[in-house]
Amino acid sequence: MDIKQLKALVTVVEVGSVTRAAELLHLVQPAVTRQIRALEHELGVSLFERTRQGMRPTKAGISLAERARRALTELDRARAELTPTPGAVTGIVTVGLLESAAELLAEPLVSAVLRDHPGIELRVLTAYSGHLQQWLDDGDLDLSLLYNLASTPSLNVTPLVREQLWAVAPVADGLSPESPVRFADVVARPIVMPTPGHGLHALITTGARQAGAEINAVVQTNSMNLQKQLVRGGRGWTILPAVGIAGDLDSGTLSAAPLCAPEVWRSIVLGVPRTGRVSAAAEIVARELVRRIRSSVRNGRWPSAQLQNGS
Repeated sequence: MDIKQLKALVTVVEVGSVTRAAELLHLVQPAVTRQIRALEHELGVSLFERTRQGMRPTKAGISLAERARRALTELDRARAELTPTPGAVTGIVTVGLLESAAELLAEPLVSAVLRDHPGIELRVLTAYSGHLQQWLDDGDLDLSLLYNLASTPSLNVTPLVREQLWAVAPVADGLSPESPVRFADVVARPIVMPTPGHGLHALITTGARQAGAEINAVVQTNSMNLQKQLVRGGRGWTILPAVGIAGDLDSGTLSAAPLCAPEVWRSIVLGVPRTGRVSAAAEIVARELVRRIRSSVRNGRWPSAQLQNGS
């Protein structure tokens, strides 16, 4: 198999169509078809099911595409690092951000890297902490923010911030950052919950158990933005990390208050793989991300956050 075949495979898996893949790869459709068939012949397995709706990858196709995507990314990184501009740090860095922290951190991080290190190609992904951890373990991320995690056999972890969970309500309900609300009083209301499997779901259910309260969940979603949208629409209250509502408090589109009885906290850490060499570009991005976090906490843009370990 060669690079052109792997690119064809990954592109068809992503777009689900040979015709569209050919357009993106600037090839004619028969050329893409030949590359896919050559791979299937070499491996002795079917990589796609041909349907009226398009090309549906088989289990083998999905497995190979995942590995091919990583291989192509590594080749892109090597190309960037081996053909640098004299005196400049170059390379591709893929960084993971928690969805709750992305709104506060992504733009300042990208702006600083583009300004000071234009040779670095930055790729920013957001997801649940569990997904980000898996991507780190799989080699798809160079570094990532995670939460409530200690170092593991595969990851080095640096604690950065400890932050409190807040109750979030429509503006008309008048919650105030200066007036904490009891956990039991919050969950007795209709609550927009994160879905099970989300780390925030576990924190909320643990807090309710400690408060001796039942959660009145009216809907569950895997999107923090949807949680906030449903609250703005009057579907109920929700519970979110303070960083996830900083912009909403500034713009006056939601009201919020810290939880008490009990207080619920989470710890945000920076994770990097133990294995492999950390590139100079990745080290620069990690330092800049930590700098952005420190600045956000110290200038008050990250509500109820405490820097950890001398951060």
